Amino acid sequence: MPTFNAPDGTLLAYHATGDGPPLICLPGGPMQASAYLGDLGGLTTHRTLIRLDLRGTGDSATPTDPASYRCDRLVDDVEALRTELGLERVDLLAHSAGANLAALYTAHHPVRVARLALITPSVYAVGVDITAEDRLGAARLRRDEEWFGTAYAALEAVTEGRAAGDDWEAIAPFWFARWDERARAVRAAEAEQRNDEAARVYGSAGAFDPEATRVALAEFGGRVLVLAGEVDVAAPPRAMGEYAGLFGKAESVVQAGAAHFPWLDEAGSFVKAVEGFLRG
Repeated sequence: MPTFNAPDGTLLAYHATGDGPPLICLPGGPMQASAYLGDLGGLTTHRTLIRLDLRGTGDSATPTDPASYRCDRLVDDVEALRTELGLERVDLLAHSAGANLAALYTAHHPVRVARLALITPSVYAVGVDITAEDRLGAARLRRDEEWFGTAYAALEAVTEGRAAGDDWEAIAPFWFARWDERARAVRAAEAEQRNDEAARVYGSAGAFDPEATRVALAEFGGRVLVLAGEVDVAAPPRAMGEYAGLFGKAESVVQAGAAHFPWLDEAGSFVKAVEGFLRG
């Protein structure tokens, strides 16, 4: 397992798997170990995945300063990884909350990013508004699922700001295209893989300046993919199309039938879309 030092001396780890050109992968959570990304549905056939364990997660060390978990401060860790790998420019993939870090890294180091793939991205760093109806509309596409009634009622409570008790756990089936044993196992692993203390700091005050980030991303000259899941309540397609519109050269793809983990939902479609973008 390769390791390197962050600028503040924290020992960070990454995992390299697969064949082909390197693709740096930033996990979501926020602040979840990169293990859940796995081989990204078989993308390792085409690319060497460089999965970074963010500080305080997975095999990376815990920093002495908890404030260093803040998303904007993690930009320096990504840059340190690029330097460690000896790459002038990188192809960068980020999932969910990891997209906030990828957006900030791209805004701060645009000449270092060749291609940027944002997979069902979180939008806090860029200030895209996701409405309750965006989320509920995506959810209603699942109305024939046996668990739908309970989960939809909980989602209504969440979107209206009145979530209580088990409402957050009740909406878990919406995160996956199939609420089966595999999905339940992925969900259960999140609690052990995520650093909750770090997650609370990740998006804390000062982490994001959406207006400045949007200006920087509009000037970014590299190619961008924003991949949405058709039934994803976390990153609904309408909002993802708006996100893609922030860039000068962006491709917006909606993976049919997919939710928040599209490589689990339909690996073939996911790999075709991402590898086609990276190769293009």
